[in-house]
Amino acid sequence: QVQLMESGGGLVQPGGSLRLTCTASGFTFHAFAIAWFRQDPGKEREAVSFINSSDGTTFYGDSVKGRFTISRDNAKNTVYLQMNSLKPEDTGVYYCAARRDVGFIWNQYREYDFWGQGTQVTVSS
Repeated sequence: QVQLMESGGGLVQPGGSLRLTCTASGFTFHAFAIAWFRQDPGKEREAVSFINSSDGTTFYGDSVKGRFTISRDNAKNTVYLQMNSLKPEDTGVYYCAARRDVGFIWNQYREYDFWGQGTQVTVSS
């Protein structure tokens, strides 16, 4: 019943933009923090961004600061990741993940309870 589903990935040229969407169902979305992670073959899963359940707290990985923006609409059980000025190194499968909004280390993927299947983002000329 618990489900997270990512969408919005695709092929984009360097410098372009994409908007990823994570839609949730089957749990009390408003009580959970949401994060985006990404992964390429041979690399560890990398934390991209985080948003708290309701107070607006956000975090970003160093490599995406100033280019990506995370937001959420609890009424729609949805989180967005606006990605601008995309670089080839942004290529990967992007996953959204959820966990109860209590004290934790946001960029540690093992902290999260629920995961989507991911959406592929490819940045290439």
